[in-house]
Amino acid sequence: MNFFRKYPPIVLAAVGILAGLLVVSLFPSPHNYDFQDLDKRFIPPAFMVGGDPEYPLGTDYLGRDMLSRIMAGIRVSYFIAFAGTVIGAIIGTVAGFAAARFRGILDEVIMMLVDIQASLPFMLTAIALLSIVENSFLVIVILLGFAGWEKYARLTRGLSLSAMNHGYSIALLALGASQKRIFFLHILPNISSALIVNMTLNFPGTMIAESSLSFLGLGIQPPVVSLGRLLGEGRVYLMTAWWITVLPGLVIFISTLTMSIIGDWVRDRLGTTQ
Repeated sequence: MNFFRKYPPIVLAAVGILAGLLVVSLFPSPHNYDFQDLDKRFIPPAFMVGGDPEYPLGTDYLGRDMLSRIMAGIRVSYFIAFAGTVIGAIIGTVAGFAAARFRGILDEVIMMLVDIQASLPFMLTAIALLSIVENSFLVIVILLGFAGWEKYARLTRGLSLSAMNHGYSIALLALGASQKRIFFLHILPNISSALIVNMTLNFPGTMIAESSLSFLGLGIQPPVVSLGRLLGEGRVYLMTAWWITVLPGLVIFISTLTMSIIGDWVRDRLGTTQ
């Protein structure tokens, strides 16, 4: 009973599902995810009438195996969401530390940039930038990394300024410790729990943002495939071959839901209010 109080069943289920999707995606695909066979177009999933066990989740409009494409899409979408979240956390944390450490003009400039970033709708900004800049895998990752950096900057700055007024910081300053040492060896470890919570809660949003861009045709480009791109490719055939869109969409829904559950649990466990 104590185990389930510490780790609620819904959290264990979320961790198991998310880990299961990741593990399955790392297995070798049953087929080449981009191999086309027009003679096998629109084969329904194996559990439906007319399905073929060779293609458990059916095929798409070009005869490509949906299971292989979803496995490849999970790898790409998870990597982009993780990389974008980490990049945003690093940029925001460094900016927040710099604002709290140096104050003055630098603080005002950074917080002005934070306010500008927070006031701009991400999707409109991303669409405008991608219409100007040549699209690539690296550009998408960097763009998503800049999507939420202002949240980390505000959080880091506020917690750092608060920590500087705590007794341990004042004592360390009195003992002759430099502010650089205090920030990196004492304040950062103390606020790391709040930053981790913010990352777990930001991951689903980053994944949805990538899926939205790919759905619109502005994200991942062929031959690379992501869950959002699969979702967009199948929308034309939703009434005749629903599995092309519904199955990738279901994976996106499950992934973001389970990560949100884990993020909420981590927030509660670490006692933060982010």
